[in-house]
Amino acid sequence: MPASPSTARAINDRLALELLQQQGPLTAGQLKTETGLSRPTVADLVERLQASGLIRVVGESGADRRGPNARLYGIVADRAQLAALDVRTDSVAVVVSDLLGTPLAEASVPIGGDTGTGPAVERAATLVERTARDAGAAALHSVCVGAPGLIDPATGELRDTTGLPGWHRTLVTALQERLPARVIVENETNLAALAEQRLGAAHDRDSFAFLWLGHGVGAGIFLDGRLRRGASGGAGEIGFLPVPGTSKVPSAVDCDGGFHSLAGSAAICALAERHGIAGAARAQEPPAAAVVRAAVAAGHAGFLDALAHRLALGAAAVVSVLDPGCVVLGGEVGHAGGTALASRVEARVAELSPLRTEIRAGGLGGAAVLSGALLTAREAAQGELFAGSAG
Repeated sequence: MPASPSTARAINDRLALELLQQQGPLTAGQLKTETGLSRPTVADLVERLQASGLIRVVGESGADRRGPNARLYGIVADRAQLAALDVRTDSVAVVVSDLLGTPLAEASVPIGGDTGTGPAVERAATLVERTARDAGAAALHSVCVGAPGLIDPATGELRDTTGLPGWHRTLVTALQERLPARVIVENETNLAALAEQRLGAAHDRDSFAFLWLGHGVGAGIFLDGRLRRGASGGAGEIGFLPVPGTSKVPSAVDCDGGFHSLAGSAAICALAERHGIAGAARAQEPPAAAVVRAAVAAGHAGFLDALAHRLALGAAAVVSVLDPGCVVLGGEVGHAGGTALASRVEARVAELSPLRTEIRAGGLGGAAVLSGALLTAREAAQGELFAGSAG
């Protein structure tokens, strides 16, 4: 059954908007070439999208061309402002951007472990509001919160997770009440994996496993171009994975004895201490990333080999079950280790698994969570604005 005229217009408008978002400003002629639509159809959609306030003339194409055919049309970036949050156990970072994802303002605030739930929520929510004001945002359209813990796939809400601060869940509710915005919450590791797939080390992969190596450990799974969350939202809780080399096994409420005991920040720092390695920490960098960075700079093969052996245990388990073809070592630790660590893990995984797997160092480090959150907020806003205004 052929689409109705209104449906066809909506499809054409959405296609044009996606092209402008992906490629930047285009002329009507370029839109015609890219979409395959007729010249009158393109002229109509350009007029509609200008009237809706979604696109405008942003310049001309070529120094020798003038007139209507040379006009460059681009998305109105200030049509909506977005916010992305990276919520850690001891801090919150926020970035506010325009509709195209261009950062306008960013800030962070530490939140100590002795801070009560109410003061912690107030400090974090105030940070978001202040950063939005600094960005000149009258009102935020969409906000994405990246947080540790499980996201309920049925409700999209952050579940109560043992070992995480209670203010994490309360913050999401507070933001929903205080901001005239759509608030989305997503697991931090999934957001980091999304960012690496769109902007970083996995940009050319439809299937890969992402290992978050920061204060804690986690995994994000992309298979056939789709992020996989699991039946309960817990796919990738690799910190609980039983592995050899620990003194106990993990339980349902405690990952001590699991992969976390070998690859978490505290475990890596203890390993570095045994090898006589100390690192000079940078701002907002976990101590484990500092010692790994120092070991790479010094060419400390013994420590890097020992760490690679540990990481390979978790990576090989993921590879044996999912066969993703590629594993990205992400987070601050994976980024600090670079190819020196990734190549060692790849060699060790090849000894443990018959499945050929490429191991890559993450390209975005700890910034991947904010990048993924911003991508998610942008897609949510564009999806609503494009669908609501097009056609």
